Amino acid sequence: MIEAMDISITKTARSKLQDLELDNIPFGKYFTDHMLEADYKNGEWQNIQIKPYQPLLFEPSLSALHYGQAIFEGMKAYKDNNGDTFLFRPYDNFHRFNISAARMNMPEISEEIFIEGLRQLLKMDKSWIPPMRDHSLYIRPLMFATDTALGVKPSDTYKFMIILSPTGPYYAEPMKIAVEEKYTRAAPGGVGFAKNAGNYGGSMLAATVAREEGYDQVLWTDAFEHKWLQEVGMMNVFFVINGIVITPTLDDGCILAGVTRSSAITLLKEMGLVVEERKIHIDELLEAYKRGLLEETFGTGTAATIALICELKYKDHIMRFSLDRWKIAPALRKSITDIREGTRDDKYGWMVKV
Repeated sequence: MIEAMDISITKTARSKLQDLELDNIPFGKYFTDHMLEADYKNGEWQNIQIKPYQPLLFEPSLSALHYGQAIFEGMKAYKDNNGDTFLFRPYDNFHRFNISAARMNMPEISEEIFIEGLRQLLKMDKSWIPPMRDHSLYIRPLMFATDTALGVKPSDTYKFMIILSPTGPYYAEPMKIAVEEKYTRAAPGGVGFAKNAGNYGGSMLAATVAREEGYDQVLWTDAFEHKWLQEVGMMNVFFVINGIVITPTLDDGCILAGVTRSSAITLLKEMGLVVEERKIHIDELLEAYKRGLLEETFGTGTAATIALICELKYKDHIMRFSLDRWKIAPALRKSITDIREGTRDDKYGWMVKV
């Protein structure tokens, strides 16, 4: 593992935290005092450093700007009742980051830089973790191509960074979702399973159209028929139909393998529920709703945790739900929150102390 002496550390002269209130802080707007940075050159990672959060200087010919080699992850750090700092399933994010890197033809990052570098960064900025319930420190590891010559080819150089942002609840209110039937997010053989920047850039128009119609996000469908359900914006999706929990399968490589999704499946089974990972057709959902069998629908994600969905729209069909009668999604949200905040036994070993 990389020891502290192997990472160049420059501390800020004055913490920005003195000018900021962390209560009910919005997502992704403010950043902590420090960031981690490393460069990939000549086939190896080097120049590993933690320094004050600051702008980057780069040339207009930067490869990532032209050819889209850019990936990222989303993680969170929490404080328990004793004030200790914990990460939620960081090794899962580390492995998924390298899966994204491989798909985008980028170099893998080492565990020492990703995990141990993050530990040291968090130790420096742990005072930025809001101590309130449903608050956390959002962690954004990212990598992008840094060659400065034009030409469609993999870059020879890359930059890896980690930045931190204190945040409150992402989706505090239940969401209204429109089922997307025109635009496409992912197709088999594509990059849907990778957390690359282009996936999100390509999703923004559909989300903007949905917001203009009064909806918060879109539920993506397959590229061929626009009938088979995939995922919602920045989160995976679950449906409770006649007591059975169903979520779209990851088999065709179009859906991100969410860490919160995996955690939710484990906890739902622990609750005694049947969980099916399979293909879901929109007609099945509509029929279940008409028969009164579509009981709950919710999303799972690092930013959102468990986001309740109060309305689904498909063509002229509006599916509305009475959230006051829901039991499964609220219980699941409480279970995950309690584990993350240290008020419930972490029998799966998901929390890693910093």
